[in-house]
Amino acid sequence: MTHPTIEDVARLADVSIATVSRCLHTPERVAPPTRERVLAAVRETGYNLNLAAQSLRRRRSDTVLVVVPDIGNTYFSDILGGIERVASAQGLTMLIGDTRRSRTREESYVRHLVNGRADGALLLIDPQAAWFEVPAPNAKGIRPIVTISEVAPGFANTAVMIDNVAAAEAMVSHLIAQGHQRIAHVTGPSNDILTRERMRGYRRALATAGLTEDAGYVIPGDYSLASGRAAFDRFLAMANRPTAIFFANDESAMGFISSANLAGVRVPAEVSVAGFDDIHFAQSCTPALTTIRQPRAEMGAEAMRVLLAIIAGEAPASVCLPFELIERASTAPPAR
Repeated sequence: MTHPTIEDVARLADVSIATVSRCLHTPERVAPPTRERVLAAVRETGYNLNLAAQSLRRRRSDTVLVVVPDIGNTYFSDILGGIERVASAQGLTMLIGDTRRSRTREESYVRHLVNGRADGALLLIDPQAAWFEVPAPNAKGIRPIVTISEVAPGFANTAVMIDNVAAAEAMVSHLIAQGHQRIAHVTGPSNDILTRERMRGYRRALATAGLTEDAGYVIPGDYSLASGRAAFDRFLAMANRPTAIFFANDESAMGFISSANLAGVRVPAEVSVAGFDDIHFAQSCTPALTTIRQPRAEMGAEAMRVLLAIIAGEAPASVCLPFELIERASTAPPAR
């Protein structure tokens, strides 16, 4: 007995083989009328009964590896939710690897891609960190890799992100439009690509407005609450304090606000504070945080779709999603 093939489905539905593949792996990307026609052809031919066997013949594990640097960080929860939503709809299992910024743990997860225990990987870690080595996309035995938020060397066509430079520039330009001229910036870790991109946006906004960058206003951080508290101590020690501070992420901004509240320094009356990411707690702190909203759930979902497309044999294409500036109570025009 001859088993139905994908060519049989394509012929019956009067579509291309690539369209059938998209319907089976990423149905959200196919117009509903076409999708219904293809699925009807799948039912009529019985092709769906052979998907499990086909996976075994192609040595598919139906498992996707998701690598994160710190699963306890609230930034990643929505991204993981978006990934899971698409993976679950396709009957795939997520294997979450928490590296805890350890090279040893990272290497153990890369072995999953080499030995076939995962069909591909989504990376939420910094692919340019000194300790991390992304396998070449054409390396023997390596499954497809898609990066989220950042672009890894050699993987420029398989990334899902926002324009971090433009987003940081938009936030600092917003502070300038409110009347701030002394604007500080608390960075992320020095070896992080997002740190460099958000710094570029900060500098570009200052230059566009004709403001001179003050090296003393660039304060090193590491995205943590503790680095925000340390930035507050630096702020108190300044002879000529900035009237606004742009933080590279929300957690450090909230650490600063927490210390300011305890010390009786009023935000934004004495200093405006802006963050980046719009994590869940950003609107719950006092005052609520002005920030850049990343569409994190959609970033996760879109990255999963890109990975599925690559697994299905389609040419990869990076995706740059829109960001949104969310203005809340932590920023205001400077006091006169």
